[in-house]
Amino acid sequence: MNNNGLGGSMVILLPERLDPSRKVETPNQQAMNPLSETPESHVNGMTTPARPPSAALKAKIRPKKAPELQTIERRNWLIHLHYVRKEFELCKQLIREQLDETRGMCEYANYVQGLILRQEGKIQESFELFQLCNILNPSSIENIKQMARALFLLGRHKLAVEAYIQAENKCDKADWEIHHNLGVCYMHLKEYDNAREQLIFALEQNKHHQTFAMLAKLYLLENDVASSINTYRAAIEYFPENADLHTTLGLLFMQTGKHQQAFEHLGTALTFDPNNTRALIAAGSMMQSHQDFDVALAKYRVAAQSIPESPPLWNNIAMCFFGKKKYVAAISCLKRANYLAPFDWKILYNLGLVHLTMQQYTSAFHFLSAAVNLRPTKGHIFMLLAISLTYLDDEENARQAYEQAVSLESRDPSVCLNYAVFLHNHDDAEGARRMINEFEARVVRFRQATGADLDTEVMEIGAKLAAILGVSGSVFQKSSGRTMLEAEDETVLPSEKLIITKDADQDAGETPQETDGTSNPTENSTLLVPSTHNPELHNPPAETSEALDQEATPLASEQEEQDPDSPQIPPEDSQENDEADKKYEDEDLV
Repeated sequence: MNNNGLGGSMVILLPERLDPSRKVETPNQQAMNPLSETPESHVNGMTTPARPPSAALKAKIRPKKAPELQTIERRNWLIHLHYVRKEFELCKQLIREQLDETRGMCEYANYVQGLILRQEGKIQESFELFQLCNILNPSSIENIKQMARALFLLGRHKLAVEAYIQAENKCDKADWEIHHNLGVCYMHLKEYDNAREQLIFALEQNKHHQTFAMLAKLYLLENDVASSINTYRAAIEYFPENADLHTTLGLLFMQTGKHQQAFEHLGTALTFDPNNTRALIAAGSMMQSHQDFDVALAKYRVAAQSIPESPPLWNNIAMCFFGKKKYVAAISCLKRANYLAPFDWKILYNLGLVHLTMQQYTSAFHFLSAAVNLRPTKGHIFMLLAISLTYLDDEENARQAYEQAVSLESRDPSVCLNYAVFLHNHDDAEGARRMINEFEARVVRFRQATGADLDTEVMEIGAKLAAILGVSGSVFQKSSGRTMLEAEDETVLPSEKLIITKDADQDAGETPQETDGTSNPTENSTLLVPSTHNPELHNPPAETSEALDQEATPLASEQEEQDPDSPQIPPEDSQENDEADKKYEDEDLV
């Protein structure tokens, strides 16, 4: 602004771009329309709102976050993850949270909780949860199958059968698992025909090794060993690398006296599973029965790494030492076995046998008395008991024990011979002749059954006593060398070994000696010759010991009457009494 000549002020207007007071705005400082205002454009002096493209609008407008829905199944994946990892504590915590949120209406949470409770042994609580799952989802077949399995474990087999039939009716196609489990339930109900039908139908649907094993077990319960062996052979064709199938088949061959085939299958089992304890102990027992104690001990050493507290294993080890005439070591191992299994009659029998061999007759009587109380149906125990009573000068009780032994053991000729020796030494010539005649009859039956002869020493003792008593028999004219005799089946005595005491003319304090033979557990007697000793054995059990040996493990009946120093194999899958059929094992079901 300047003063002009008129005395007034003059205003000079400069262009906006030349105005020194004008502030130049940078692009960042230019005013922008707020988001709430619509931008405008000026065209030809007219103002119109400008609309951005639709893509720009979508970029500016952010979608709202979806609300979290409290679904009752939203933690199922996490519950499943912890369950398969066996992290049961975390799994149960998640289940509690899930059930609290859903007020107990989550089917999967209840289902998994039922599985966990069953593994913890709470079968009834598990069954109740599966019932709840079935109420929540009546169309689920798995819920019904789990209910049936819980009923089976509770021993309610009829209800389990009904549940499985209900599940079968709901299935669109045949389910081999349902038919397998139905067969197992029928087995426990003693309905063997229905069980066989269901198991065979299950095999038609799916060739599963458990179904083969259960079908073979069913044949054993029916005393059909040949069909059981054929079933295991068929199973091995489908599962040639299954060590358990080879082991069980080998045990069945041992039971039937086919030791070569048994050894082949046991060797195959050890090839696929070198640490299979059943196969190791079975193979060791076969070595031990052939007097190869060092090889047997090597097998037992490997097995002891897996089952160091197995009473039958220590019994077998003890009998190896007994065969090597290391009696103190044998007693030490037997005492350990007796500590682990105080009610095993075979361990007590062997303890009595070893003490009798060491001329410790009082200790022998103590253990044999305990054995006879546990197994009053074994004639050989009464025979050893009679021998110990004879040395303890208890003639009356010894005579009663011999009478009981003869009545209980109807196949072993040595029982009659030992009793005849006892009667002869106590001036009962008539009774001695009667026992010698019975001995001859049993020898004839034994030869007809096995095609072999008794031990030479046994026949010599019988011939000597028969000559003294004036009895002439043709059986004493044939006497063969000592051979290992093997029975064709359980009903035939494999080989007889006789335990007799010293002659009357010999000093009673003379140490008895062992003869080299292979036979059943027979006992020391008192009069004519040095005694021989045959300990009791256990062998690895087959699938059902009840059908093979009602007294012990499946192979025990053969070896306990066959091999002098044969081992006792851990009866892990066998039972010693008739309640074995009533044991409800979860492994039977699939």
